[in-house]
Amino acid sequence: MPRSKSWTDETGSAALEFVTLGMVLLVPMVYLVLTMAAIQGGALAAEGAARQAARVYVESGTPADAQAAALRALEIALADHGVESPDADLSITCSPRPDACLTRRGLVTVTVDLTVPLPLVPAALSGDFPLAVPLSATATQQVSRFWSGG
Repeated sequence: MPRSKSWTDETGSAALEFVTLGMVLLVPMVYLVLTMAAIQGGALAAEGAARQAARVYVESGTPADAQAAALRALEIALADHGVESPDADLSITCSPRPDACLTRRGLVTVTVDLTVPLPLVPAALSGDFPLAVPLSATATQQVSRFWSGG
């Protein structure tokens, strides 16, 4: 018994296959691009914030002014990249004397730690899987040998 022509006719099925396969392949690819862009933006923000905070720290006159300037630089650098500043943590270490950061030719190391949330993930979602990517950046600057101490 011959099959009817309607069962073997494939007219119009290419468009349906293209849309179906296109969605299956395109949606994960777009999400991957969005995620990688968010992580790269966070990495650039952390690195720029650490560098600028270290620069303004070593140019300040007093440790209190240096701390305030470093925090301002952190907020400005993160805002330039669209990263929320409450997500960032700033730590400052000094060498060769940890108790005196602003000494001639002393090294000031600034570390910025932040977490970048994954895009399009609702805040209500929770589980044993990460919803954010932790990033860290470090920058070191040397205090000028001509620094006079405020």
